Amino acid sequence: MRPLPLLVFACLAAAVAGCGGGEEPRAQKPPRPVELDVTSPVDMATVRAASVEVRGTVSPAGASVRVLGQAATVSGGGTFSARVPLDPGNNVIDVMATARGRGPGLAAFRVTREVPVEVPDLDGLEVAAVQEKLDAVGLGVEVERGGGLLEELLPGEPAVCEQDPEPGAKVRRGTLVHVVVAKSC
Repeated sequence: MRPLPLLVFACLAAAVAGCGGGEEPRAQKPPRPVELDVTSPVDMATVRAASVEVRGTVSPAGASVRVLGQAATVSGGGTFSARVPLDPGNNVIDVMATARGRGPGLAAFRVTREVPVEVPDLDGLEVAAVQEKLDAVGLGVEVERGGGLLEELLPGEPAVCEQDPEPGAKVRRGTLVHVVVAKSC
């Protein structure tokens, strides 16, 4: 029997070892992401307006920017802006910047749209009705008992004699309305 050439022997040894002669693909280093900086509004901002202007910068300056999935205006210097409508309450706004040969730049922040509520007229209402009426508009109640020494002897239930803030005032949701209740005002 003829001896195997050295090259054949090396290939057989590599095949047995599981090397098969091919190299495993090397992991590619991910491309550097687009630099994205949202400058306005800040995370956790509270506003009363129905919309907000989102502004910031991107690098490279030719990157495209999308705010809530809509294209933003990007200037030649890399500044961008987009007007975003807000729902009442908490809103999450996402921003994505992309450029050829670069990974995406991503950012998200929260903006709360505060919608003022009108204080209802509570004059003459009993405490249970006051609580129900204020709950319906997102306000709290702070009850103070009024009347004099003979209050307990009078018939009927105590009702609102005074309130603060006044009816019709615009206040922040969650505000406490102070009421004074008595059987006789």
